[in-house]
Amino acid sequence: MAAKLDYHWHLRKVMADRGLFSTTDLIPPLAERGITLSTSQVYRLVVERPERLSLKILMALLDILDCTMDDLIEPFAVAGAAKRPRKAASGGAPDAEGLGSLRPKRARITGADRP
Repeated sequence: MAAKLDYHWHLRKVMADRGLFSTTDLIPPLAERGITLSTSQVYRLVVERPERLSLKILMALLDILDCTMDDLIEPFAVAGAAKRPRKAASGGAPDAEGLGSLRPKRARITGADRP
């Protein structure tokens, strides 16, 4: 089983090491580099682990904090979860959330129904 990669985000720690203890301390240096973020966006960037991050913002943070990517992002491997095999419905297609018997039945036209 292959290992799954994950990461730790250390922006808050790196900021504290540089004497920056308020998230709003990043707003002016980011603005000097042409990056305009709201206070709530900067707060989320510092406090939470970002799922997506612009390379321009990352490069600005590295420049502002005079650090490397290794200081901000620590990758690590975790055991991957085993994939469950998909169940096949009677038609060979995957069953949609166990709704197999609730699906509409195909209409059949017979000669007796015609006028």
